[in-house]
Amino acid sequence: MSTSKNKIRTPSYFMKRLKDNGFIVWRIFSNFGKHDPRRWTVLVDPGYSSVFITCFTNKEFMNDIMFELSDGGILFNRNFSIKTDSIEVIIRYLLDRGVNNNPTKSPYYTQRPKYNSEATTK
Repeated sequence: MSTSKNKIRTPSYFMKRLKDNGFIVWRIFSNFGKHDPRRWTVLVDPGYSSVFITCFTNKEFMNDIMFELSDGGILFNRNFSIKTDSIEVIIRYLLDRGVNNNPTKSPYYTQRPKYNSEATTK
């Protein structure tokens, strides 16, 4: 029995790990056709670097996974793609190219209200 929980190819895991590293991430689309190698697309650092990341599976080989990073050729060359099973590799590429991972610098940053444990115990 194979489970895809906590794998880089699942958008929820991918987004969580990027958010854990300070990036603002939006899910853009994940309803591609059955025979389309694209699985989902997210937007990292909207309004600042605005990098689209699209996950591909089985594009060249069976069980192959690849990510295409696209920002219109500003930080990443057009059609820039990475074959990896490691989210750390993706994060390193984003940081090395100067993608913002400080959410307070984003125009879409909203501070979450602090959790008040006293209010829930009364």
